[in-house]
Amino acid sequence: MPKQARPGTGEQAKQLALGQLRQAILRGEMAPAQRLVENELAEQFGVTRASIRAALIDLESQGLVERIRNRGSRVRVVTVEEAVAITECRLVLEGLCAAKAAAAVDDEQLGELRGLGTAMRKAVTAGEPLTYSDLNHELHARIREFSGQRTAVELLERLNAQLVRHRFQLALRPGRPQQSLNEHLAMIEAIEARDPQAAEAAVRAHLTSVIEALRD
Repeated sequence: MPKQARPGTGEQAKQLALGQLRQAILRGEMAPAQRLVENELAEQFGVTRASIRAALIDLESQGLVERIRNRGSRVRVVTVEEAVAITECRLVLEGLCAAKAAAAVDDEQLGELRGLGTAMRKAVTAGEPLTYSDLNHELHARIREFSGQRTAVELLERLNAQLVRHRFQLALRPGRPQQSLNEHLAMIEAIEARDPQAAEAAVRAHLTSVIEALRD
């Protein structure tokens, strides 16, 4: 959006700042523990400090930012212990979504999942872990979408947003994408078979593996 077209104040300005800050954190452009200076951010986004402050409060409620007394705000640091606890919650909710997706998926949606599986194989073969990480994220998002379980989807979006740093770290760990690939292909195969129990079991097995990798 051109700078002159940006709203400087009000709810629209807050939403602009909120969206851009959230995306910067999710893309890893703002590192854990990085200070978020209101004046600098207000200038960067062309909004008031009040709009930035309101956006930071919303991001704190989403678990992406932490406000430290007398020191301002920073990108929240998610510990390994917290990442494990979040993934344990994901295991239940994503298992539910996979089961629902297996029962409801249509042929066009299955084609999307197969296409993602093929792209993931190519990324692993080509040694492109960050491309693989993006495809991994997309596959999980599609399964959640196809489930039609909106409450679980909303909860998972909040949980997954807090795991960005750990997701990138796992993607770059030697051998992890190869192991993860087989787990994801098993998920696709179970959904393709329209077997809800197998789909849920495949997702639970995958996320159990993620928990073990986080603890290593």
